[in-house]
Amino acid sequence: MPVTWDDARATAHAAVHALPTSAVPLDQADGLALAAALTTLTALPSFDTSSVDGFAVRGEGPWRVEGRVLAGQVPSELKDRTATEIATGAMVPPGTDHVLRVERCSVRDGEVHGEIPERPDWRRAGEEAGLGEELLPVGSPVTPGVIGLAAACGYDELTVRRAPRAAVTVFGDELLFSGVPGGGRIRDALGPALPAWLRRLGADCGPAASVEDTLAAHIRAIAAAAEASDLVVTTGGTMHGPVDHLHPALRELGAEYVVDTVAVRPGFPMLVAVLPGGTVLAGLPGNPQSAIVALVTLVAPLLAGLRGLPLPELSTVRLAADVPGRGDFTHLALARVSGGEAHPLPHAGSAMLRGVARSDGFVVVRPG
Repeated sequence: MPVTWDDARATAHAAVHALPTSAVPLDQADGLALAAALTTLTALPSFDTSSVDGFAVRGEGPWRVEGRVLAGQVPSELKDRTATEIATGAMVPPGTDHVLRVERCSVRDGEVHGEIPERPDWRRAGEEAGLGEELLPVGSPVTPGVIGLAAACGYDELTVRRAPRAAVTVFGDELLFSGVPGGGRIRDALGPALPAWLRRLGADCGPAASVEDTLAAHIRAIAAAAEASDLVVTTGGTMHGPVDHLHPALRELGAEYVVDTVAVRPGFPMLVAVLPGGTVLAGLPGNPQSAIVALVTLVAPLLAGLRGLPLPELSTVRLAADVPGRGDFTHLALARVSGGEAHPLPHAGSAMLRGVARSDGFVVVRPG
């Protein structure tokens, strides 16, 4: 019996353990996941900082100008009824009562004249975060914004989980790998696309490998891919036809099934199995759109688990038109989001990619 779509996602996510951690330089952390919470090494900002170009003043005005402080300098304490010219980003001198914007004051005979601002024009130490404050929890994806925040806190490297190593093997003697299809043969559409999908999901993945339709070739290819990978993704052969060798190959290799068929349309003949060495294999159907359904159903949760991330959450969207259900199966229907609504797309057959190329994702229509 096929498992439900929701159970398949959760089971795949729970079937793997998070990969080991390591410390990497900031410029190598993009796309990885934090393996240690990001906490401040200093208050942010670490000192009172001017938000404007102008004058730091103390006491009542007018204020006698004494000196200047630029960004990167440490100023002396202000005396009463004096001013120091200050640049944006510079440390505010001790004793400062106000910072006057340069465009709202004037200097005459060595004195600054201006109005006291209604709100302070400087950032107080710790205004953004205090020392030791947690900014991001374990498992947070590292983005360029996170890298910038870490640098601002004083980090030179981040503790992260490495990217999962993924391998793609494509089954099918009917496939062409270049040129125009014809004569009973079709172009391989998944071999070029799947590594790109996997990289977008956070995996380190090289080019796909093609495998001939024999049991021996399947066994060799899977075993070789498993030795160098955390995740093997295969396409085709998930049914039980005369040249579907995936299931026999998994039996020969001693794999244990985690998921074997999912109650979803399109794409129900998908699977997850664990090979003896611990490498996980995701078997995707050969029809291209069915393979993408299997990718979001099983592979995305598997990669999230390997990266130490939670099961990807589903969002809610308003449909612009009805989408039919598929009885006891979950229906994943291609849609494009426009004007705040999801518009179901045509060309949604399991072998079609035209709809996939135009879509923003799948609408999940649950059984019944």
